[in-house]
Amino acid sequence: MKGRTDAPQDRGCLVGISFFILGLGTLLPWNFFMTASLYFQGRLNTTEWSNGTAVVRKEYYFNNWMTLLSQLPLLLFTLLNSFLYQRISEAMRIAGSLVFILVLFILTAVLVKVPMEEDRFFSVTMATIWFINSFGAVLQGSLFGLVGLLPQKYSTIFMSGQGLAGTFAAIAMLLAIASDADSESAALGYFITPCVGTVVTLFSYLVLPRLEFAQYYLNKSSNYEPGTKDELLKVAESSTVENGKLNGHANGSATGSPAEAEVDPRPDGTSQAFLSLEQVDKGQAKASVKEVFKKIWVMAFCVTFVFTVTLSVFPAVTADVKTIFPGKWERFFLSVCCFLMFNINDWFGRTITTFIRWPSKESRLFPALVISRVVFIPLLMLCNVQPRSRLPVYLAHDCAFTFLMALFSVTSGYFVCLSMSYAPQLVEPKDAETAGALMTFFLALGLSIGAALSFPLRALV
Repeated sequence: MKGRTDAPQDRGCLVGISFFILGLGTLLPWNFFMTASLYFQGRLNTTEWSNGTAVVRKEYYFNNWMTLLSQLPLLLFTLLNSFLYQRISEAMRIAGSLVFILVLFILTAVLVKVPMEEDRFFSVTMATIWFINSFGAVLQGSLFGLVGLLPQKYSTIFMSGQGLAGTFAAIAMLLAIASDADSESAALGYFITPCVGTVVTLFSYLVLPRLEFAQYYLNKSSNYEPGTKDELLKVAESSTVENGKLNGHANGSATGSPAEAEVDPRPDGTSQAFLSLEQVDKGQAKASVKEVFKKIWVMAFCVTFVFTVTLSVFPAVTADVKTIFPGKWERFFLSVCCFLMFNINDWFGRTITTFIRWPSKESRLFPALVISRVVFIPLLMLCNVQPRSRLPVYLAHDCAFTFLMALFSVTSGYFVCLSMSYAPQLVEPKDAETAGALMTFFLALGLSIGAALSFPLRALV
């Protein structure tokens, strides 16, 4: 059996590329529906004329509902993970989820060409968003477990792929807008893009087990427990034999023959062999969830608070900001200054944690800086959000909004990545998996709370 140092090389970085694509694929549903908000609002918020004024027939609050119905499945399936993982195989969870996501993306693309009454279109779209993000949540949880079997750098590669999913969607939207095609054809081309992306993601997963480097770590993980138990039993048996020989020689005059000597039993009646295993098991026993939470609760709070602030205004509030420069720029403003700006800077914030890790995990300044991000909520609400009925506009210029979005997104990616990476470092290595699972739950909780808060905050504007 190969030792840890005999691991094969990742030739051509094929495993790294595969996990990058898999990371990209996990967040395609959320990002492609979010970035297409203008298309959905155009089909839903139809206007009618009253006394010479264009009035929206019915306000659907698409961005709010889209955000909420995208994040609730993540929270739900995070809670159901243990149940699903025990009863459904990994291949079925990952490949099956990708197939269903592909089918739902194809359905969304087909609906571009299908005329439909607004209420029905809204209901079908919300149902699609719920189911596509439910399968996305199962996919993401399963892939996090899979990439965790490989060296740490592959988790970073996987999360980099996730970070660039939004940029991929924003660029696809920009290309659709820039094309000379009519709005329907542009939207159709836009939604065909994630269909192709999902097929490539599925292919990457199917190829992964055939790569030698991936095989080594995946097979080692599946065989670890039995191998470890066998080695422990051998060690315990040899320890038993040696003790038996020593006892036999020491008591030879009394027993008459070393062969007749018995293994020295323990006061509680257990043998040396069973005691050795018991001691090893005690040393490797994992701490309870409560004990782990006591050690990482600050990081759990931080990741929850970061996503609560982020999702409370993005995209529900930020997607309604309008440019003060009418004309051709108006078509590109939202895709560039809101979605592309957020996703590039969020990815940048995650990436710089590779080189800068400040404040430290023990510093009280860390949670203080996380809490200070709440200032972005009123600042973004005071931008040129339209329509509005309560708050005045103090930051109308495009540059002010763009600058705020850059800071907002960099700090979001930076503090999320730090929180998620600090948490496992605060516990024993054997409890790192429990810490990771807890952090995933609190990440999903923050997303859901933020999505719920987006309703009252948008109404306040």
